[in-house]
Amino acid sequence: MNPFELVKNLKDMQGQMEKMKDEMKNISVTGSSGGNMVQVTMNGTFEMTSIKIDPIAVDPRDVNMLQDLIVAASHNAMEKVQEEIKAKAGPMLGGLNLGGLGGLA
Repeated sequence: MNPFELVKNLKDMQGQMEKMKDEMKNISVTGSSGGNMVQVTMNGTFEMTSIKIDPIAVDPRDVNMLQDLIVAASHNAMEKVQEEIKAKAGPMLGGLNLGGLGGLA
């Protein structure tokens, strides 16, 4: 392979990755648990942007349940972010396995 083509391809790929990174910030997904009693909204960089808790889920005698619901809703949101990333980046990554992102592409 021509080394100049390789450098050009790497620069193109770098530009695509930067564009994808910017797009990830604009992704917003909501994960839920407990029949939507707890909802966690997350962006494409896995930052939690909001959390909504139905007052019925707030039982001072069962804080552990609420904690579990928050964790479950967060996991659900993370899975949805991973699906969005896979849908947007999968074709560009062409079969690369990015380990920590749930085996994308």
